[in-house]
Amino acid sequence: MKRYDAVIFDWDGTVMDSTHSIVAAIQGACADLALPVPPHHEASWVIGLSLESALYRCVPTLTEDRMPDFLDRYRFHFLSRDPHIKLFDGIAGLLAELRARQVALGVATGKSRVGLDRVLGAMQLQDHFHATRCADESFSKPHPAMLLELMEELGLEPEGVLMVGDTSHDIQMATAAGVDSMAVTYGAHDTPTLAAASPTVMVSSVSEMQGWLMARV
Repeated sequence: MKRYDAVIFDWDGTVMDSTHSIVAAIQGACADLALPVPPHHEASWVIGLSLESALYRCVPTLTEDRMPDFLDRYRFHFLSRDPHIKLFDGIAGLLAELRARQVALGVATGKSRVGLDRVLGAMQLQDHFHATRCADESFSKPHPAMLLELMEELGLEPEGVLMVGDTSHDIQMATAAGVDSMAVTYGAHDTPTLAAASPTVMVSSVSEMQGWLMARV
């Protein structure tokens, strides 16, 4: 059975139950600016991409000159929901157990550095992760740069790394970086979309994730 030295997590929809808040923020900002409001499945498909890349995809009528106003309204709607966003049940315990087993932990996320640092502080998880990368300091998924940079920083070889995410963007990034991937089906992308990206394994819950991981680290 293959063993992993490191697990890299996506954040939104994988570690934190924030998918609905992100979708609502995109839709709310569209409504505020009288732009066509994307349906839930379109707004959720872009989760994990850098925010600007995501918005140009799901709000195609958004022009560059209106982007600052849109980002302002998006942040307003997202932050208004922020106090109510929680980690998925079992995630905190899983991270602690992985750390106890000396597994290197990282984050590769479409969030901004400011956004990730804020939520890591709020959840008191700063000390759980050995290294993190955000979309505003690297290339957006599915480009492999975030994973390649994390592996270089932590001195990891691709065969010892597992990427965990809830979108096809995460799985495609892992494939491009030459690492195995775990798709979680409880986040932004549905099971057929995730399966089409050919992850190494798919799990439907944090408890299933934990059982699979603990036999392999």
